[in-house]
Amino acid sequence: MAQFCLILFGPPGSGKGTQAALLRGRLGLAHISTGDMLRARIASGDDLGQEAAAYVNAGALVPDEVVNRMVEDRIQQADCERGFILDGYPRTVAQARLLGAMLKARGVRSLVVHLRVSYNEITARLSARRQCARCGSISNTSHGEFCVTCGSRMALRQDDRPEVVKQRLEAYEAQTKPVLEYFREAGVKIFEVEGGGRTPEAIAMEIEKAVEVDAGANVRTA
Repeated sequence: MAQFCLILFGPPGSGKGTQAALLRGRLGLAHISTGDMLRARIASGDDLGQEAAAYVNAGALVPDEVVNRMVEDRIQQADCERGFILDGYPRTVAQARLLGAMLKARGVRSLVVHLRVSYNEITARLSARRQCARCGSISNTSHGEFCVTCGSRMALRQDDRPEVVKQRLEAYEAQTKPVLEYFREAGVKIFEVEGGGRTPEAIAMEIEKAVEVDAGANVRTA
């Protein structure tokens, strides 16, 4: 059975992580978050992890080459046998080119889901997001000031401060948005989804139907 790759694409705060969490069980696919993958690899202390840690500790971005090697290694693991969801990758055109070559070499079908959310809504979302310093759980100010998981006080993440959000969105426009144009020119299927003003469950159901149409019996749906 051929693998299937679902690429969740959109600006910071568009809901990629939320959708990946909802869809991985429904579709029977592994969830690959590049942020989580990097942290796990660094914690493992293996050669690639040490290489990535050197850049992180120096305050530099981990180069495409290192991230690409991690992704290539990750998609060969047992939980990716049926397929996988990519969350936060590719971020650059160079990464997209290498991903395309990897998927083609392995005979993996792919679908890009573009979550469209206005930047005003994204800024409002992220400014209301809070994270627990103890367990890392993420919640919203509407859920109170204490973590529902461990009871610790929630705090605004550094990355979610309005001035930092503005910088992140500018970086997305300059570096990551061109990836979507690259996919279009390369003939990769792109499914546009309105990600604002709707419940995560409604969005997930729409994506699930699109995957059913594109992947057919290759993906298990609930």
